[in-house]
Amino acid sequence: MSVLPGLRIGIRGAISGLVLASIAISALGVHLLWWRTAERTSRTLANTINEQIVSAVGDELQSITTEALSARTAVRTLFQQGVLDTSEANKRKFVFLSQLLAQPTISSVAFGWPDGSFSAAHKLGDTAIELQEIAGDHSKMQIDRYEFFKGDPQFNSRRSEDTHYSVLDQPWFRDSIKSDNPSWLTLNTHPDGERPAVAFAGPIDVNDKRVGVLSIVIELTRVSRFLSQLTVGNSAGAFILDRNGGAIASPDTEADEVTALKTEDPLFPAAVSAIRQAGSNYNPDDGQAYPVRVTVDDKIYQAVLTPISFPGWSLVTVVPESEFLGPVQMTIRRLLIGLAGLVLVAGLFSVWFAQRLIAAPLIKVVNEIKHVERFDLDKVERHPSRLTEIENLSGAIGDMAQGLVAFRKYIPADLVKRLISEGNKATLGGAVRPMSVMFVDMAGFTGMSERLGDRIIPQLSRYFDAVSTEVQAYAGTIDKFIGDAVMAFWGAPAPNADHAVDCCRAALACQRAVRDSGLADDAGNPIRIRIGINSGDMLVGNIGSEVRLNYTVIGDAVNIASRLESANKIYGSVIIIGPETRRLAGDHIAVRELDRLAVYGRAGGLQIYELLAMTGETATPSRWVGLYESGLACYRARDFAAAMQHFEGAIADRSQDQPSSIMIERCKRQLELPAGDDWNDTMIAQTK
Repeated sequence: MSVLPGLRIGIRGAISGLVLASIAISALGVHLLWWRTAERTSRTLANTINEQIVSAVGDELQSITTEALSARTAVRTLFQQGVLDTSEANKRKFVFLSQLLAQPTISSVAFGWPDGSFSAAHKLGDTAIELQEIAGDHSKMQIDRYEFFKGDPQFNSRRSEDTHYSVLDQPWFRDSIKSDNPSWLTLNTHPDGERPAVAFAGPIDVNDKRVGVLSIVIELTRVSRFLSQLTVGNSAGAFILDRNGGAIASPDTEADEVTALKTEDPLFPAAVSAIRQAGSNYNPDDGQAYPVRVTVDDKIYQAVLTPISFPGWSLVTVVPESEFLGPVQMTIRRLLIGLAGLVLVAGLFSVWFAQRLIAAPLIKVVNEIKHVERFDLDKVERHPSRLTEIENLSGAIGDMAQGLVAFRKYIPADLVKRLISEGNKATLGGAVRPMSVMFVDMAGFTGMSERLGDRIIPQLSRYFDAVSTEVQAYAGTIDKFIGDAVMAFWGAPAPNADHAVDCCRAALACQRAVRDSGLADDAGNPIRIRIGINSGDMLVGNIGSEVRLNYTVIGDAVNIASRLESANKIYGSVIIIGPETRRLAGDHIAVRELDRLAVYGRAGGLQIYELLAMTGETATPSRWVGLYESGLACYRARDFAAAMQHFEGAIADRSQDQPSSIMIERCKRQLELPAGDDWNDTMIAQTK
């Protein structure tokens, strides 16, 4: 009885916990009610703000595109109607300059000729304009600078500088010169540097002759200036990002064609986090907005991702939740403080209640549950109690114990316990899973059992112990013992992604364990084993009848594993694995390909491999394996003389290599009696 006080403390704690949990759940319910109301309010306000921002940005982008369309139409008309010739530099510069003055959102008007010449008018913020000219040799760029005086541009200076800019290399020129219609595209490279921009570019035809490409460029710093002018709540923000979270436009009052975009807005990390957190759930190309809740530096933000007109771009609005939820959170804190006192009083009462009325009968029930946990079902008893619920619980445990007796139909017991812990019922049924199965057999068992009679039992028991220990050590499940054979599988009942690797490790461990056990036959010779392994989809589950069930695996892959175990007799090997096991185990194992074998009962052949070792665990052979596999390649190529040389080399490097000897005999037969054109290198097994 010395353990009872400890148990009573544990039970009191459990009952107290239940009472406290019920109170806490009530408090949580109130909290969630307030919180959900606040969330809905926050979401509504965030959506309203987002709709306003989307509308404003949409209007601005529409204005930008309209200005670009108007500018291109005006300049194109002058070219096509002959009012302005593309070669008239002074007139062309004047027209480009006038378009920049008339359309405030346009950053550049550029024209490229097929010979590589280039001309453009480019804004330098709100203070100046540069006229850029590059001749066809692409080496020099002439720059005329105009500065504004009382709103009008006046010539300031002219300079010439080296350039590597070639309009022929620019995607906007290459695509448009071949096109029939103008289109929008993105670009970064300008004659004077790298800056993100969009361009409305298209070909210019005069008298049915293509004379060049006209491009209206809007640098994205203009959009950033517009975003800085938006009023977005008290502390919210709007950003334009690409699909990877890269900044297209961010609120920046100083951004222009001269001043690079800065992403110092405190809400910018939240916008990037929203794009990345949305991941594949959000596709800016499908036109659907996507709300997301993000946390950055312990602050929570409501963000809405909205696709905009340019492919892959999204408008991201970010609103701090504290802007809407701060007052609500303060109210909830006060409510929780009040409930804390109630929880304390209820906790003290629950401790007394647990000690006086519930502890003793529950201790007995707990002990019965432990009997069930250990699968000692015969020891389970029923205990009466003054509390109906506890008495019913005791009766239910007794009924459960009787029901669990059905699981004794499973063998072995550890598998039964595992199935019980996972909630599997003792009913017929199964599922197809990718698994690995292994068959282990004792060489010469039939003759030895005839000679030893019942004296074989100790030997067999030690053999089973050695194999079973290694199978279980590497997460395998013993299926059954069939005479001297052991069948085990990996990948069920618990899934195991490395079932093939674990199966191979267990096979090598079984080989070592039997070798080191000192087991010998009646003649004193060490006992040898043969192992076959195969992987693939197998039906696993409760198979049998309503009277007797067996948790086992069946299927073609299982049958092949059994045949591979027998195939060791042909090749004098210990462990043969199938092709799927070889593929799944990959670089974890060292093998040599033995042959292409059609196992007994199957028409088609399959590659079989001898498992030699786990990679890196021991020094793995290389020379004789390489010689054997080279010989195998020559054999399949029908170069039997060369194949024999390789096989003989393998034998010289590793004496008594039976597979090499077998292959040499095959080569000799083919050299003496060559097969016809329908020759097949597949070995057909004649027995199981």
